[in-house]
Amino acid sequence: MSRSALLVLADGRFPAGGHAHSGGAEAAVAAGRITDAASLEDFCRGRLHTTGLVSAALAASAALGADPAELDAAADARTPSPALRTAARRLGRQLLRAARATWPSDELDGLARRFPKGAHQPVVLGLTARAAGLGPADAAHCAVHESVSGPATATVRLLGLDPFDATAVSARLAPEADRVVERAVDAARRVVGEGVDALPAASAPLLEILAEAHAGWSVRLFAS
Repeated sequence: MSRSALLVLADGRFPAGGHAHSGGAEAAVAAGRITDAASLEDFCRGRLHTTGLVSAALAASAALGADPAELDAAADARTPSPALRTAARRLGRQLLRAARATWPSDELDGLARRFPKGAHQPVVLGLTARAAGLGPADAAHCAVHESVSGPATATVRLLGLDPFDATAVSARLAPEADRVVERAVDAARRVVGEGVDALPAASAPLLEILAEAHAGWSVRLFAS
């Protein structure tokens, strides 16, 4: 495992398109659900234990070599919102472009041929980690980091929140993030033997509802 490769993949400057997405924070701010650092922390905690857990398990499963088509179908089944499915595939397509340029591999090339319009981002993330010589826990850590850092970074623009306060939210959630990674990797190891039904299906209905509303806005700062 390469610590340097992990840092490259987890770096917010890696050109995977995540900067254009708020993880639902834009809609939550507009709805008055995020107003300050405390409510941002509540929002991020909710994402961490729902969509963050599911994404981390999908990424870890892909890093372990589970069938990406089966994982992609499982991701679809766990994403009721058409807007979020579209966003996940858009992000997956952008991540795959960056990954193939950074860590060329036959598996990534095969994924691009299999999903010309993009696979779900966590599936691509897991295969990217695999191509970079990283393991399932590394892929899961990247996924949970994204689930928190995306909204935290977005609120700096959306609310003018102090960047120090936003970063402190991520730091306070770090111990919980580690526990979510452990759960995700345990589930991923079961997927190898039991199939994708072993994946978690933690839901966040309000995120789905807000995503559908956000997709209809005529003016917005973020794509999702």
